[in-house]
Amino acid sequence: MTPHRVLVMGSNGLLGQKVAETLVRGTSAVITLSSLEDGPVRVLEPAEYVKTDLTSKKDVKNLVARAEPDVIINCAAITNVDACETERELAWKVNVGGVENIIEAAQRTGATVVHVSSDYVFDGRNGPYTEEDRPEPLSYYGKSKLAGENILRASGLPYLIARTMILYGFAPGVKANFVLWLIQSLEKGTPVRIVDDQIGNPTLADDLAYGIIRGLDLGKTGIFNIAGRDIASRYDFALRIARAFALDESLITPIKTAQLRQPAPRPLKSGLITLKAEVELGISPSTIEQGLAVVKNQITRGARRAADSAPVPGQPHTRGRG
Repeated sequence: MTPHRVLVMGSNGLLGQKVAETLVRGTSAVITLSSLEDGPVRVLEPAEYVKTDLTSKKDVKNLVARAEPDVIINCAAITNVDACETERELAWKVNVGGVENIIEAAQRTGATVVHVSSDYVFDGRNGPYTEEDRPEPLSYYGKSKLAGENILRASGLPYLIARTMILYGFAPGVKANFVLWLIQSLEKGTPVRIVDDQIGNPTLADDLAYGIIRGLDLGKTGIFNIAGRDIASRYDFALRIARAFALDESLITPIKTAQLRQPAPRPLKSGLITLKAEVELGISPSTIEQGLAVVKNQITRGARRAADSAPVPGQPHTRGRG
């Protein structure tokens, strides 16, 4: 990689873990991982882990001074769309104020800043969208993500903005994304209602992480749509998840978005056109079936590792390396 020192903010989340994992596996760069929690959910040597509050200007300033990064990859955000609508002050503090804190600290070193954005910057009336289409966010979440984009673009720093959507995948300790939630629900035999009028690209987190690192490898800047190859409704996606994991499709009922009466409006006819990323970054986004096969394999491996590390009945439980 071109950068010698990389700082990953929000490294305990799904995308943060995937980015850190990709970095550790593929580079000799000095890597610093940071999140709000006391420790990493998974130790990724030789990366250093530092607890940091993204909303604290002092914390971020001290962290950047300590890590001296060439690149700052911000994977931290409040992504719960309805929570952003009802808790606007907190949403702005994290999704915008956090970006401002990173920019202010990065301006001291000239670091490249990576910002992860969303299709929610569009209104979902005329999707799928290219990088050049005019943003018109409907929700407060979308407005906060667009504000983060605009602040970074005006900062004078080199930047890479990765717009994505419907992010899914498996990693230790992450909150349930759409795929994991649906699997858990169907395994319990719980009926679910899924909207059939929201259209977009389900995106494997591993693909997004690889696309970001690939962009840095190539020294790219600007805005890139990095999302899955297939565009489908949430209902269609749910059916394909059920088939991939041999679960009961009859438990899934289609409904319309309006029936849910959610606090935040959703872009309906959305989707991201990824041609620019495919050509300039040389990436090939996964289809839905390919992405679900990756997740299925990762869940199986995760269960196997958990079983291997569990104490044997009747034997003393010890920790450490033998």
